[in-house]
Parts: sequence; structure tokens; C-alpha cells
Amino acid sequence: MRYTDPDLKYCPRCDEEYRAEISTCVSCAVALITGSEKLAVEQEVAKSRPSRSMELSSDDEMADIRKGPLGEMKHLQTVLAANSIPSLIGGEKGGCGKGCCGGGEVYLRIRIEDGQEAMAVLAQEFKRTTALDSYDLSNIHAVYDRGAEQTTCPACGFVFSTDSSTCPDCGLCF
Repeated sequence: MRYTDPDLKYCPRCDEEYRAEISTCVSCAVALITGSEKLAVEQEVAKSRPSRSMELSSDDEMADIRKGPLGEMKHLQTVLAANSIPSLIGGEKGGCGKGCCGGGEVYLRIRIEDGQEAMAVLAQEFKRTTALDSYDLSNIHAVYDRGAEQTTCPACGFVFSTDSSTCPDCGLCF
């Protein structure tokens, strides 16, 4: 979790930081909030979270939810902790648990009962870090069918004739 300066402004959508005299987020085109307002919102969210122990014990039933490089798993562990979800990072059984044995990848583990909330938090983090929340994904399931007269581009939503194997709007090739 990064430090929030009460004197700066922040985008409520992408969390980008701006100087105090800026009023609109360049990426999201939404009004910025002050650091003080952001801190107040964060405090309200923290109050509404269920209180749970951040301590994990050997009695806790654990589940592996992600596998990846140690740095990436540490970042996700920080994101979960900021949302009051405890987690562990560990290696494969029989490995050293530090990520150096077995290809350099480690597992992110959580309590099974925290699973749904943890997955929702990680999905939101993925959207935030990839900026997918600012894109129209309504056409993502469109399929190019050569037998149809027209098709919809899954990337941009442009409707075009299947005589072309390239979207005339965005250039996606099929």
C-alpha cells in the first residue's frame, strides 16, 4: 500500500497521483479527489471489512491461488494484506520455499474461507494494473465466422463484412 499525501489529488478510478492544482485524471477523464478525501474513503472501507486475524496457523486449511515469480507473489501478498486477507508464499513440496528451487516460481496461499474475497481483490488488482476497467469489453466473446456475412471485431466492436480477414477499424487480423 502506498503513502497517500493529503495535499495531493488522486484519481478515484485508477488511483493515479496528481499535483494539487490538477482537477481531472488524464487517463480516466474523471474528477480527482483530494488526498484527505481518499484517506477518509479508505478508513470507511477498512471499518466495513470483516475483522479477521492476520495470523495463520497450522490448523488453517490453506489453498494455493496463484503461482508465479517471487516478486509478483510478494506484490499480490501486499495487495491482499491491504484488504485484511492473510497469505503465505511457499514453494513446491520438497523445495526450499524461497523460489530458487523448481524454476523460480512460488505459490501464494490463503485460507480456504478467504477464497472468494481474495479472488475478488486480485481480480480488481488485475483490472487496475492492466487498465482493463477503462476498456469496453462487451465484444470480447465475438467470434470471426467466415460463413457469416458480417462479423463483429472482438477488439473494437466494429461490424464488417467477412470478405476481409482484417478489421478495417483497428487492424486486427483473423
